[in-house]
Amino acid sequence: MTDTETNAEPDGGVEDATGSDETAATEVDPGAGPVPIADPELSEAALERVESLLADGRLADGPEVRAFEDEFAAYCGTDAGVATSNGTTALHAALEAIGLEDGDAVITSPFSFVASANAVRLAGGKPVFADIDPETYTLDPADVRRVLRERDDVVGLLPVHLYGLPADMAALCEIADDHDLFVLEDACQAHGAAVDGTRVGGFGDAACFSFYPTKNMTTAEGGMIVTDRDDVAERAASYVNHGRDVGGTGGYDHVELGHNYRMTSLEAAIGRAQLDRLAEHNRARRENAAVYDEALAEMPVETPTEPAGYRHVYHQYTVRTDDRDALAATLEERDVGTGIYYETPIHRQPAYETVSSAAAEFPVAERAADEVLSLPVHPTLSERDRRIVVEAVRDHFTTQ
Repeated sequence: MTDTETNAEPDGGVEDATGSDETAATEVDPGAGPVPIADPELSEAALERVESLLADGRLADGPEVRAFEDEFAAYCGTDAGVATSNGTTALHAALEAIGLEDGDAVITSPFSFVASANAVRLAGGKPVFADIDPETYTLDPADVRRVLRERDDVVGLLPVHLYGLPADMAALCEIADDHDLFVLEDACQAHGAAVDGTRVGGFGDAACFSFYPTKNMTTAEGGMIVTDRDDVAERAASYVNHGRDVGGTGGYDHVELGHNYRMTSLEAAIGRAQLDRLAEHNRARRENAAVYDEALAEMPVETPTEPAGYRHVYHQYTVRTDDRDALAATLEERDVGTGIYYETPIHRQPAYETVSSAAAEFPVAERAADEVLSLPVHPTLSERDRRIVVEAVRDHFTTQ
């Protein structure tokens, strides 16, 4: 179901995203080009920054990365940022920096990309799953409380802001306070998403972002940890740089075990240019989503929810239907790209057969995995692209 509130904001809200020309039945040109599920785009400014660094010769970690860390942290409203090589390494390094110890349990979502749970295991912890809310696809606070009643080894929560919609951070942070747990936000799909004006990244002890090419902003590959905790920022910065003493001279003083999880200057240059355009890109995603909301309102599909006070940034526009596979086939025939995120919940993955709570049943997540389908919502969609997508969905249901 779709909440009709647009939750407009100056840097990416929706004023009037739809019009009669968008939703009227339109004959689609059978020779139209494909509509991809994602379409990464680099601006001239990004290319110029990269060329400047190539000419300069400073390609590895350096001042460009420090500048990107500061700018992205400021965007999120946090005190510090630590750039990493990708979103998975950001999650791993953040858990190490928070102080996760071997055997510690962390509650997270079974309905996510596997990296969220993998990071817990890589840091020596045990991922423990709780079910999701059927409308938001994010951690269900009531089920988190159920898990906590059954276990006494949980030290933290790792909620996932899935598809660009924040998890219920008010409830989850209250639970964390009640049980003295850390909160690490997986914001890898939610750059710029917010609740009551507070952007994701500003709720927990730390948050992690991914800059994979299909995300709302990219550095080609790359990730970021943001935090208000000085100790977490310092430990994370050391961990991603071979455990070096961040207060030292930059030499070979390795005070802790660490990895090479550094971001390159070239990636940071792309990221700084992308950050400048993030509001524009999120605005376009929200406008595309609003068009779909209106056009598909009478179709037998559930469109995304945006609760009051929330700001969805639509990394994915995900509908659900018990006719998912047939709908995907129809869209493929019309050259419309789709994605299933995620067809197999994490607790059903072969790599998780021996993991604690993997044998449990999470009926809401399992049903979602059978029914969700993501439609193209990226910012380079044209009006014609949107009409093609809408007509393909309509035709599928009206010709059955």
